[in-house]
Amino acid sequence: MTPYARRGVHGQTVETLARRVLSGEIPEGSTLDLVALQSELDVSLTALRESLKVLAAKGMVDARQKRGTFVRARSDWNLLDADVLRWQFAEGSGSGSGVDSGLLRNLSEVRGIIEPAAVRLAAQRRTNADLAELEAALTAMGERDGTAAHAVEADLAFHRALLAASHNELLERMEMVIESGLAHRDQIVHSSPHGEDPVPSHRAVLDAVRAGDQDAAEHAMRGLLDQAVRDLDKVHGSPHTKGPQAQ
Repeated sequence: MTPYARRGVHGQTVETLARRVLSGEIPEGSTLDLVALQSELDVSLTALRESLKVLAAKGMVDARQKRGTFVRARSDWNLLDADVLRWQFAEGSGSGSGVDSGLLRNLSEVRGIIEPAAVRLAAQRRTNADLAELEAALTAMGERDGTAAHAVEADLAFHRALLAASHNELLERMEMVIESGLAHRDQIVHSSPHGEDPVPSHRAVLDAVRAGDQDAAEHAMRGLLDQAVRDLDKVHGSPHTKGPQAQ
């Protein structure tokens, strides 16, 4: 169950409306018929308006006098919002349109810029507590009796701890963007028998961070990204030609 769907009628309404907008079922520029939506979704007008406020905060819809509530242009959407990213991945996976692969490529290119730089700072600034968090995540990653969900969470914890070890508040906030793509990629790779063992590449990053070697840490991170490309290639059966896929 998705995060908003856990929040009852309000959350389910947010999820439904968001996915309709993202799929194009409710196209950009169109004005919403609130009375019809209220009847179709079987919710109160108050619940519907509260749900639309959530989408408005994410730049997806707006309301104007004489025009009503309408879908804004995609260029206005907050594409870095964690929910918007998650909804796009869910829509791409469900439709078979390949939207998720394009998003993965875009996100991995962003990560290819962020994580090698972040890991250099981590090698310089990491504390004993940071190293303990990274070690714990790596240990969890190596547990072979874990489920795919366990492997996904261990990988997320490792990369989350790396960003935290940079001790840069803005970089730490990038976890909301990075985790959306990483979780989706991990679900694909860790559910397949074709991926390489992720522990050695992550261990190389941790060892370099522990040693305080910035160059080695960056090199190890880029090697990890290269492995992630190979993993997805094996799952999809064809090589990716653009950008690294982050692991």
